[in-house]
Amino acid sequence: MKHRLLIIAFTSLLITQSVRADTFVLPPIDVDVVGQVQHITAHRDETLLDLARDFDLGQQEILLANPQVDRWLPEENSVVVLPRRYIIPRAERRGLILNLPEMRLYYFPGPDVTETPVMITHPVSVGRMDWETPLGITSITSKQKDPAWRPPQSLKEEALADGNVLPDVVPAGPDNPLGRYAMRLGLPGYLIHSTNKPYGVGMRVTHGCVRMYPEDIEKVFDKIPVGTPVQIVNQPVKVGWLAGALFLEVHPFMDEDREKYSDLTQMVLDVIADAIAESGTDRQVALSGRAIRTAIEETNGMPVLISR
Repeated sequence: MKHRLLIIAFTSLLITQSVRADTFVLPPIDVDVVGQVQHITAHRDETLLDLARDFDLGQQEILLANPQVDRWLPEENSVVVLPRRYIIPRAERRGLILNLPEMRLYYFPGPDVTETPVMITHPVSVGRMDWETPLGITSITSKQKDPAWRPPQSLKEEALADGNVLPDVVPAGPDNPLGRYAMRLGLPGYLIHSTNKPYGVGMRVTHGCVRMYPEDIEKVFDKIPVGTPVQIVNQPVKVGWLAGALFLEVHPFMDEDREKYSDLTQMVLDVIADAIAESGTDRQVALSGRAIRTAIEETNGMPVLISR
């Protein structure tokens, strides 16, 4: 499906020219914002979930950016926002960074003197509230193409309670929930894998594993070596710099963090203060209270300029 691009809101560091652009020139360490927000016109024969997959976005991402658009029946030529601008999470820029509330994976390939350093990012699904994806630092311990799936006993019991019976082994094929590619983490029982239910990408629907669009994991599977470090973080609030300007990105927090983040405004102010302090004493920043309040009120995961 071809879409008419209406607006390019910001200058991009994007280097991939395809619709599903996901590869960016790796910015200097003092630059945290990459990509661009775009707007397209939708057609009545495509849903927001179709557009999300076309443009490598997760379901929650595109829904939060377009609260006024019907997810199933957008009006013909309605304007749809593509939130394809990102603040890089505050973590070491190496290997994989998974930010759970954002439901997005960032990959920093190892240095290669023949190529420009890049950052690759894709949407993912993560564990639902009762099957949380664990935080921490781990690594890719093994990889497998066309894996068989052996449901753990806990999933068999859950399925049985719903009146279903899971087999001991699901062979590779279209009915395999792992899809065609799987990368095992150093956390027992947890994988980054493909899926046979791609429209669930960008939602909390897994039993703790990390799901990717089939076309996304196929592109990075051979690039990510065994031993690649994986940092799993929980950053619903991100702050980043671009050309001396400060941006704020606020995502819905995980349901289990409701009490922890009960004072979201104070949390945002603390993250902003930390970012300014870490940037050095020579940086003077005048902040826009209105822009900060807007970012908190909307909580749509899109970077907002908050410095004057």
